[in-house]
Amino acid sequence: MTAEYTWDVFTTLDGFGSYAMGPGETEWGGYWGKQGPELLARRAEQFRAPMRLVYGATTFRENARIFGRALDPLLLDEWNTLLVRKPATVVSSTLDDTLGWPDATIARGDGVDVVRRLKEESDVPLRSQASLTLNRALLEAGLVDRIQLTVFPVISGRTGISPPLKGLGDFDLELLESHTFDGRSVELIYRPTARP
Repeated sequence: MTAEYTWDVFTTLDGFGSYAMGPGETEWGGYWGKQGPELLARRAEQFRAPMRLVYGATTFRENARIFGRALDPLLLDEWNTLLVRKPATVVSSTLDDTLGWPDATIARGDGVDVVRRLKEESDVPLRSQASLTLNRALLEAGLVDRIQLTVFPVISGRTGISPPLKGLGDFDLELLESHTFDGRSVELIYRPTARP
């Protein structure tokens, strides 16, 4: 039996995964300032379940910097505290160590091959946050079982960067679940199928 693989990604309504500030611009803040108790409770609920996280090197470096050992766990949202405690596999040819992540291993080689092997060997579901380059390749290879897209109610046309789905081929999406949180953010969970 193969482990289910979920690509978990945040986006704005206009399809950007993050933002960049220019001179004189104000920072949006985490979650584009739109987190609320329902969204944070849902994330915590999801991350209480057994799972193995899968990261590309860039996203892992960002997360290790943000959630490093020096950061006070009382300042983190509960789901981020749970996230840091999960076992993680980092697909990287450039990292030499796990940057203080408590239970991480570095897997060398092609990401598609690494995740194909993980899907066969893992006894818990696999989940990846962001890691855009890695997950685009995995989606194209047919290894992503679910895309969990959380859409925040903002348009970041001037500051938006990193469109998660940019450059992909064509896919049909079967809606498996949808949830609205705090009257503003929407979580959409799809099963992707590549179109011929």
